[in-house]
Amino acid sequence: MSDVDDAGVPASIAAAWGLRERAGYGPRPGLSLERIVEAGVRVAAAEGLAAVSMVRLGKELGTSAMALYRYVAAKDELLDLMLDAGVGAPPGEPPGAEPGWRPGLQRWARAYLDALLGAPWTLQVPVGAPPITPNQIAWLERCLAALAGTALAEREKLSVVMLLSGFVRSWAGTAAAAMRGPGERPPIDYGRALTRLADPARFPAVAAAIAGGAIDDDATYDAEAEFTFGLTRVLDGIAALVDGSHRSA
Repeated sequence: MSDVDDAGVPASIAAAWGLRERAGYGPRPGLSLERIVEAGVRVAAAEGLAAVSMVRLGKELGTSAMALYRYVAAKDELLDLMLDAGVGAPPGEPPGAEPGWRPGLQRWARAYLDALLGAPWTLQVPVGAPPITPNQIAWLERCLAALAGTALAEREKLSVVMLLSGFVRSWAGTAAAAMRGPGERPPIDYGRALTRLADPARFPAVAAAIAGGAIDDDATYDAEAEFTFGLTRVLDGIAALVDGSHRSA
C-alpha cells in the first residue's frame, strides 16, 4: 500500500478520516496512530512542541522510533494530526444564536481563540499548507457556512477565512506569550524605557503616544478589549466587502 494516494494524501491523514488503515509491517500489538498522536499531544502539552520527537514518543509508548514510522511516514504528518487533535472540533452553535454572517464570524473567532489558548503548544506548529485534517476542515466549514448568506464569491469567502484565522492565530500567539510571562529575563518597564531610549526628534509619533498615555506601564492592559477592538476592525473590513458584493450582485 502506497504512503500517498493519487491525490497526494498521506496514508496517515487518510486514516484519520477513517478512509483506510495505515499500512504496517508487523505492527506492535496495541500500537496505533491514535495512541501515537495522543502521546505527541501529551508531551507537547507538558513540555512544549520542541520536546516532541519520534525517539521520545517511542520511549513514551514503549517501542522504537522506527515502529512509529509504520503508522506515520514523517514528523510533519504527525504534527498535522497533533494540531488537529489539540485544537479539536469547533463547538456547536448555541441555542438561539444570533443569525447573520457577522455574529457567526464573531462566535467562530472567539471559539477558535479559546481552542488555541486551551492548547498553546499548537501555536508553535508551523502552518504552511491548507487544512486537510478532519477537525481543521470542520472549522473551515463552520466559517464558510457563516458566510453562506452573503453574495461573496467562493474565492472571497476562503480569503475571509484566511484573514480571520490569521488574525486570531496572531493574537493568540501574543496572548500565549504574555501568559507564559517574561521567563528568566526581568520584565521591562516599557513606557519608562521608551521615554529614555526613543529620542522624540527621531520618533515623534512614538513620543506623542507616550505623552498621550497610550504607552504607560501603570495603565491596566485589558486583553479582552484589545481582542474585541481588533476583531471589530477586521469584521468592519469584511462588512465593506460583503456590502459591496451585495450591491454588485
